[in-house]
Amino acid sequence: MGDHREFPALAPGHCLPKTSSMSVTDSVTAVHDFRVTGYSLLDGMGVGRFVSSSTFTVGGLDWAVRFYPDGSTANCLGNASAFLYYCSRDKDVRARFTLNLMENDGRLSQVTNSYMKHTFSPASDNWGFIKFIEKSKIQGSPFLENDCLTIRCLLTVTKESRTQDVETNSIVVPPSNLHQDFGNMLHDGEGADVTFTVCGQLFHAHRCVLAFRSPVFRAELFGPLRENATECIKIDDMEPMIFEALLHFIYTDTLPDNCKDGKAAAMQHMLVAADRYGVDRLRLLCERKLSEAIDVETVSTTLALAEQHHCSQLRGACIRFMASPDMLGPVMLTDGFKHLVASCPLILKEVLDEVSRIWRDKSS
Repeated sequence: MGDHREFPALAPGHCLPKTSSMSVTDSVTAVHDFRVTGYSLLDGMGVGRFVSSSTFTVGGLDWAVRFYPDGSTANCLGNASAFLYYCSRDKDVRARFTLNLMENDGRLSQVTNSYMKHTFSPASDNWGFIKFIEKSKIQGSPFLENDCLTIRCLLTVTKESRTQDVETNSIVVPPSNLHQDFGNMLHDGEGADVTFTVCGQLFHAHRCVLAFRSPVFRAELFGPLRENATECIKIDDMEPMIFEALLHFIYTDTLPDNCKDGKAAAMQHMLVAADRYGVDRLRLLCERKLSEAIDVETVSTTLALAEQHHCSQLRGACIRFMASPDMLGPVMLTDGFKHLVASCPLILKEVLDEVSRIWRDKSS
């Protein structure tokens, strides 16, 4: 018989010491879009030949997408192939991914490839879709626009599991709501000590908040040429909605809901307001959203705006878009391009220099 020992009786109100631990497995997910230009020139390059995306990093590891226009092997005759390539190759890593073609309106195809799971290693550094798409279905499809295809890679990298102690303290501390309190302060107007008028619409605010968030407001409200506290300050050349959004960001460090869709016109006006009042984080946020929304119709006006307000990163994104293959022609037909030529003629040389660089790289 086994040794059956009874636990000692505990004194009333006494508890045994208790510890806990748990295994934690995290993952990182990211998207990479690989744009394949000049598809008609790649068709017929040969089985096993591929073009590759630039290297991108997910989960601290380097990856790339490879596209085989004529298939990766002879077994996939009549099909193009697409693979995810593990560039780091320094350790085994588990990943879940899919590769799909984007339609020309920026949406994923309704017929999507399923997710793949694979453990990448130095001995198995690539995995993907041997029969990615039938070549006969590419021409005339919504995937092909101006002889270009876009492959979207959605990749989840699983990190190594770790064990950590579990806190036994059950007190839950809610996340910070400071931005909500400041937003309520702006909305309620309690304690407001300055009033602005924008196209006849009044806005009440707090001088100290504005001054500490904007060097321009600080100079206007507390500098030698400060506005009279009893007067209503008139704001020219700005729409009420944009000024309201500017105040919202100054108080909460977030964009209001009606500006989160990233529409180019609203973001352009917001960038001008942010630059005017020296709200650098808002200006960079607008730069990012505008760079993500660049298209043939908006790139010229966005570039002119970036040039006027010294937005170097947005400026570079616009130039690269205009110089990309088969883009400059359609852009030159827009009214925005005519305005760009009239307002910023010197910048066209940089666009042409970038076009020349791209062609030199392709020829080499």
